[in-house]
Amino acid sequence: MNYKEIQAIIKNFEKSNMTKLELTTDEFSIKLSKLNEVTTNIVSTNKVDENLKANGDSKIENNHFELKSPLVGTFYASNSPNGKPFVQVGDIVKEKQPLCIIEAMKIMNEITSPINGTIKEIKVKDGDAVGFDEVLMVIE
Repeated sequence: MNYKEIQAIIKNFEKSNMTKLELTTDEFSIKLSKLNEVTTNIVSTNKVDENLKANGDSKIENNHFELKSPLVGTFYASNSPNGKPFVQVGDIVKEKQPLCIIEAMKIMNEITSPINGTIKEIKVKDGDAVGFDEVLMVIE
């Protein structure tokens, strides 16, 4: 399943009368909730992350991995307005570690690191609007 299909699921959920949705396959798990503005998490397995790298949605050049936005929305560096950023330039990150949040249609989507590495550059600022496939960070 690609990100456009996931976005369609999220949009349809937002328009529906459902208050909670959990969908699990061999490749991914999505948990959505409208109750008390609960944060939505999209968790992918290594298989999906490997597919992203192989399909060119993000690219590795000269040991630099470009983490791209999987959807259109608002970039948040932390999980609360006055909170500490998930990561800063120079931080060492582990695979599946939270890096940022992209808010789309009032749903918070946690973006995790697909690789182990060091944050070399953060290309967007907290609160910036981001587009699909826009480079968010560079990981070495």
